[in-house]
Amino acid sequence: MKIAFTTSTGEMIDQHFGQCQSFHIWEVGPDEAEFLTTVSAITTAEDEEDRIMARASAIADCAIVYTMQIGGPAAAKLVAKKIHPMKTGSEVSLKETVERLQEVLRGNPPPWIRKAMNKEQATSFLED
Repeated sequence: MKIAFTTSTGEMIDQHFGQCQSFHIWEVGPDEAEFLTTVSAITTAEDEEDRIMARASAIADCAIVYTMQIGGPAAAKLVAKKIHPMKTGSEVSLKETVERLQEVLRGNPPPWIRKAMNKEQATSFLED
């Protein structure tokens, strides 16, 4: 599944969703993970809601976005687009986060991760 990370260097998840310059996109599976691309998060929209929607559109093919911080309205808009926001709360290693997620994927992932893995078929992350 594709995952977006808010990172300034590619090493740490260290950016706020609404203030990051770009998203690093990874393909993450139980046994393999690889960096795919960097997607710009810079938008010319002046309205906050339009900026949030532009950022969500930039990562529309991602199932999850890992970010250090995200506001409630932005998180709700992501969930509506079937992108699950994961807030770290502090700077954390991107590589270690990927490794922890892979451990979960190799085991018995919770329902919301199973849905994220099949994003196209999911109707909501909140359903069982």
